[in-house]
Amino acid sequence: MNVAYITHPDCLLHSNGLVGGMRHPENARRLTQIQDYLIAQGIEPWLTHLMAPKATRAQLCLAHSPEFVDEIFQSIPAQGGVQFDADVVLMAHTLPAALRAAGSGIAAVDWVLGATARRAFCAIRPPGHHAGRHKAAGFCLFNNAAIAARYALTQSGVNRVAIVDFDVHHGDGTEDIVAGDERILFCSSFQHPFYPHSGLPASAKNCLPVALPQGTRGATWRAACEQAWFSRLAEFAPDLIVISAGFDGHLLDDMGGWGLVEADYAWLTQALVQLANATAKGRIVSLLEGGYDPQALARSVAAHLTALQE
Repeated sequence: MNVAYITHPDCLLHSNGLVGGMRHPENARRLTQIQDYLIAQGIEPWLTHLMAPKATRAQLCLAHSPEFVDEIFQSIPAQGGVQFDADVVLMAHTLPAALRAAGSGIAAVDWVLGATARRAFCAIRPPGHHAGRHKAAGFCLFNNAAIAARYALTQSGVNRVAIVDFDVHHGDGTEDIVAGDERILFCSSFQHPFYPHSGLPASAKNCLPVALPQGTRGATWRAACEQAWFSRLAEFAPDLIVISAGFDGHLLDDMGGWGLVEADYAWLTQALVQLANATAKGRIVSLLEGGYDPQALARSVAAHLTALQE
């Protein structure tokens, strides 16, 4: 069992409240649907199950300013909810969930570096890739992927990390944190123009955007990612690959306007496994970002995990 599945019950307790009288799309059902589907499909038994620890303040500050981290800690209400950002709600359970989400990436790095050909998937919420060095945004509080990448770079034998973000929304927070850091290659595919209306032009040479319009289907997306990323990734030769795994580009997900399906996510995952086998001793850390149609999300995660296991 070379794939770890890292999560924590605290991640279920954070709530973004209601939107127009209906449950917010970023809700706990995202994780429970994944878990139920993995059990139903017989995938759950061959995963190594780990509980996410809480990230420490020092670990959060690998990607965020101390002032921002302090502001989050000081803004958590004892009860009820507060609107911290246009798309970020803080409530009593938010901080434990966010610390577990960030801590999952730390645990994943430690686990995959413990042996060759290990991969890990973090089933977490809140997501992270819109959180920048000084800000929370887009349902995201702390940047889980950037924290994991920066933490990995403090470990022996890790000198280069690739972050691959295939969420339908640009990982603007990740780019804000890692742009110009030559130890990190940031590959990001996203719908454009679309929220958060960023990504072009790339802010630094270590950022490789794949910006595609509404209506993009799998064949176009695959060709664009292969052309923009694969040779650069091979040349970069990362010691670890970190994936921001956002599945909201799925055909059935109305939070985006693409038409990707499970086979597309499996294709890219398989390509990244091959690259990791060639340069990174097979080591990959994947963290859940978007994906808001619970059934499509669960099927996509299952395809992703199956490809990671190969």
